[in-house]
Amino acid sequence: MDDFQGRVAFVTGGARGQGRSHAIAFAERGADVVICDRCEDSPAVAYPLGTEDELAETKRLVEAKGRKCIAAKVNTADRDGMNALVARAEDELGKIDIAVANAGVSVMGGVADHPSAVWDEAIASNLTGVFNTISAVAPGMIKRNYGRIVTISSMLGRQGSPGQIAYVASKWGVIGATKAAALDLAYHGITVNAITPGSISTPMIHRKDLYKIFRPDLEDPTWDDVSSGFATIHAQPVAALEPEEVSRVVLFLAAEASAHLTGIVVPVDAGVAAKVTA
Repeated sequence: MDDFQGRVAFVTGGARGQGRSHAIAFAERGADVVICDRCEDSPAVAYPLGTEDELAETKRLVEAKGRKCIAAKVNTADRDGMNALVARAEDELGKIDIAVANAGVSVMGGVADHPSAVWDEAIASNLTGVFNTISAVAPGMIKRNYGRIVTISSMLGRQGSPGQIAYVASKWGVIGATKAAALDLAYHGITVNAITPGSISTPMIHRKDLYKIFRPDLEDPTWDDVSSGFATIHAQPVAALEPEEVSRVVLFLAAEASAHLTGIVVPVDAGVAAKVTA
């Protein structure tokens, strides 16, 4: 799993967080890398999203490993934009061997008072974006009879949670799409697998609105104020896992040797999966 020499890996949501970690991990092991990010905030998302400067920094970090990198401002919900980026990558780098459908957003809202705009954002970013990523890279992988596709769902893709109906629905959908795509592509040397992360230490959880849910009694809660609450989410007593812990599983599933692992769901969630049956 440490040898990706000659491979090209495509990572969505690559400006920061898990996406940056995955991109660097592939570069460290010899792969050229393609990254994209929407690089725009959304009125339906309560925290700042990745920026063009952050995307450029990921590109710099990949290139510092001696690898080629294409970085583009593309929203994964834009099918034409995704097709164009894949075509560019195949033209400039020759192919895409690995795709990691990582881009996504976290949104809140209960069923009784859920804004339609928040639902639409969650489905577009977390589910349609995954479908577009798989669909964009699949034709080239089929032509070459090789591919490794990894989707990023969530621990909430396997269970319900109050106040997060859109997020939960979108992440359950990722698992269903992953399994269906695995069957569609099984005869073409292509594997499709999902990862369900727990709380990962990225800007998606390090944000004031989420901290306030855990500590509404405080005017300006900090991570120290809420970390004990976050730790109760997991079975193991850890508040948050590091992005690199997810990257290690991404590398495993993306390896050439993982040829006969497809349609599976791998939790990286400090034991949350032990509580669910789905």
